[in-house]
Amino acid sequence: MTEAKERLCRRIAEKEKTYSDISRKIWEYAELGFHEYRSAKLLQDTLEAEGFQVETGLAGIPTAFKGTFGTGGPVVAILGEFDALPGLSQKPGRDTQEKREETDCGHGCGHNLLGTGSLAAAVAVKAYLEESRGAGTIIYFGCPGEEKGSGKTFMAREGCFEGLDAVFCWHPWDVNGLFSSSSLADICAAFIFHGKASHASASPHLGRSALDAVELMNVGCNFLREHVIPEARIHYAITNAGGSAANVVQETASVYYEARAPRLRQSFEIFERICEVARGAAIMTGTSYKVVRGDGFSDYIPNKVLGNVLMENFREAGAPDFDTHDYALAEKIQSTFSEEIMQEAVTAVEDQHGENAAAEMEGKVLADAVFPINPLKTVMPGSTDVGDVSYQAPTGQILTACKAFGTPGHSWQEVSQSGSSIGIKGMITAAKVMGMSAIDVFQNPRIAEEAKKEFLKAVKGGYHCPIPEEIKPDL
Repeated sequence: MTEAKERLCRRIAEKEKTYSDISRKIWEYAELGFHEYRSAKLLQDTLEAEGFQVETGLAGIPTAFKGTFGTGGPVVAILGEFDALPGLSQKPGRDTQEKREETDCGHGCGHNLLGTGSLAAAVAVKAYLEESRGAGTIIYFGCPGEEKGSGKTFMAREGCFEGLDAVFCWHPWDVNGLFSSSSLADICAAFIFHGKASHASASPHLGRSALDAVELMNVGCNFLREHVIPEARIHYAITNAGGSAANVVQETASVYYEARAPRLRQSFEIFERICEVARGAAIMTGTSYKVVRGDGFSDYIPNKVLGNVLMENFREAGAPDFDTHDYALAEKIQSTFSEEIMQEAVTAVEDQHGENAAAEMEGKVLADAVFPINPLKTVMPGSTDVGDVSYQAPTGQILTACKAFGTPGHSWQEVSQSGSSIGIKGMITAAKVMGMSAIDVFQNPRIAEEAKKEFLKAVKGGYHCPIPEEIKPDL
C-alpha cells in the first residue's frame, strides 16, 4: 500500500467514531424517500464543515445535493444514499424483533451506512487532494429516494452525472466483493380503465365494466409471459377494483404494471406489448383507458476497468475486522433464519461470486474474506437507480459485509445490524476501498481514459431516461 493510501486509511480509521455517530443518527431518523430532511442536512453540514461547496435541490428534489472540492480533472464522484423503508421499525443490535416506539420505519437496506461510508471516503480524498496539490475534483452526491422514488433516475434525467470521469459506490451486503453483474431495467405504469356504471342484475347490458377490462388485461399479460425473453419479469397489482358492491357494474378500475428486462430497450419493447394488451382489453369491454407512467430504472452497466481498480484496493484493505461481540450477535441473528433462507443465501453467493465463494462461506456467520472477481453472465433479478448513473458515467460498485451471512434484505434483522458495530465496520472498509480507488484515478488519469472508452462502447446509443419528462418526483 502506498504512503498516500496509508494516510487515507488512517484518517478514516481515526474518525471512525465521528462517522459512527453520523450513521447512527441517520439510522435513528429513519426517514422515507424524498423526506430525508434531517439526514440530508446532517450530511450537508458535515461536507460544508470539511470545506466542500454544497449545492442543494438537485433535479428539483429538496433532499438531493452534491458537495464538491477541487478543480480540473479527473472528476471522481462517490454516491451516497440515506433513505429508510416503511414498516421496519426495530431496535439496534438486538437478536429478537423489537419495534421502536418513535417510528414505524427502519434502515432495512443499510442506507444509513451507505451514505455515511461514502461521505467518509469523500472527506478523506479531499484531504489527499489538499496534500498532493494536484489537479482533480471529488464530488459527493447525496441521492434520495432509492428505495421508492427512483431518485437517481430523476437526477440523471437532469444530467447531474454527465461529465464525470469515474463514479464509485458501494452497498452493505453479507459478503465482500465486487458487484459485477448487471441489473434489470424496469418500466412502471398505471393503467386506468373507465367504463359505465349500471345495475348488475336489472340492466347489466347497459354497463361497461372497467374491472372486466383490468381482469382481461391481466389474463392477456399472463399469457404474454410465455412469449418474452426468459430473463424478463412482468409484475402487476390491482390498485382499484372499482368498489366492494358486487351488484354494480364497476365504472372505474386500475392496475399497476412493471416490465423488467436485462436491457432498457427490452423493457420498453415489453412495455409496448403490455400497452397493446391493455388496448385489446378496452376494445373487448367497450371501455376507455389511459396510461400513467411511473417510476423507472435503467439496467446497471458495471465498468470493468473501475471494477478492477476497486478490487485491487479491496484486496489491500482486506475484509472488515469483526470482534467477538460482532460474532456473538451475528450467530444469534443467523439462528433466526430458516433453512430455506440459508439455502437461498448459498445459491445467491454462488451465482454472484462462484462455487468457491459458496464453499468459503460454509459454516460462517460473518464474511472474513474478499472474494475475487467472478465473470458473470447472469443478471441480478432486481433493479437499482445506480443503473441510470452508469448510463451517464463509468461506474464501479463494491459490496462489503455489514450483516450476518444470509440476512435477508428489507428485514428487521438487517435493520438491527445496520445500527450495530457489524454495520459500522463494513462501512469503514467500504470508505477505505473507495477512497484508495479514487487516489488511483487521480494519480493515473489513464484509468479514467480506459474507463471512458469502455463506457462509451457499452452505452452506444446514449441514455434514454425511463421516466418521461412529464413525470415529477413524488415529493
